[in-house]
Amino acid sequence: MFRLGLVGAGRMGRTHLRALSESSDVRIVAVAEPLDTLREDAVANFDVTGYSSLAEMLASGGIDGALIVTPSDSHVDVIALVAAAGLPILCEKPCGVTAEDTRRAQSIVRDAGVALQIGYWRRFVPELQEIRDGIADGSFGDVLTLSCLQWDGEPPSAAFRSRSGGVFIDMGVHEFDQARWMTGSDFTKITAVASPAISDPEVTDDPDSAQVLGETQSGATVFISLGRHFSGGDMASVEVFGSKDHVQSTFLNPDDGERAQLEALVRQAQAFADYAKGAPCRGARVVDASAAPSAPRAASTLAPRHGAPVA
Repeated sequence: MFRLGLVGAGRMGRTHLRALSESSDVRIVAVAEPLDTLREDAVANFDVTGYSSLAEMLASGGIDGALIVTPSDSHVDVIALVAAAGLPILCEKPCGVTAEDTRRAQSIVRDAGVALQIGYWRRFVPELQEIRDGIADGSFGDVLTLSCLQWDGEPPSAAFRSRSGGVFIDMGVHEFDQARWMTGSDFTKITAVASPAISDPEVTDDPDSAQVLGETQSGATVFISLGRHFSGGDMASVEVFGSKDHVQSTFLNPDDGERAQLEALVRQAQAFADYAKGAPCRGARVVDASAAPSAPRAASTLAPRHGAPVA
């Protein structure tokens, strides 16, 4: 059993707790969470030991690695504390909200000699792996267009949105990483348009919807659609148009709840445990985290202006 210490028991932290509650290979055995209600809920419902701080959890020992699920703008500071304790790290995307954040994280784990895997769980969805393999072996011929949609059932809290980096960083990094991973190609140009609509009066700089059109080194175009309001629940889909074939997959379907995500999170945690023990990394590495966010950051800067090279 690989024992994980969870740092942060908010919405996504509870999702990881649900995903790993029945795993026989990787389990969350401890939770560091400063908010009493969240910590007590985790302790009561998931048979974990609760700590009010990360320092307390690290000092107590009994964990083989840390799963960081704190607000995005705190990721790198938490990585530094865990790395100083010599523990391998599985960090939720996007590993900070700026390019400097990601470079700093890379430097921290390199100097500490610890493993760092980034939580892009889409890489562990069998349907997406099959499509990626088909692109790689030429089954689709020339990939003409890749369409990636992610629409959530409802917006997150205003407190979360104020620290998430906005829709392009918070949501968009999944789509940009997915497109890079599936096509094996980086973005060279993007156009971004953001809706002026923001449903929460407490939020001022995070649009409820945004669309991106990108061009990749391979010549394929990528369309990304992001939104905060989808009737019925969270939805994510991918569609590939090739010169030889076509496929569409709604791999996260409101009718199926969160099953696909929970199963992928288990596979991701198992891959991380193997990586922490010395196996090759099968998930997203910190170098992927460095590459993928450049496009959503550029999109965030561009929208609603049009078209510019990706820095």
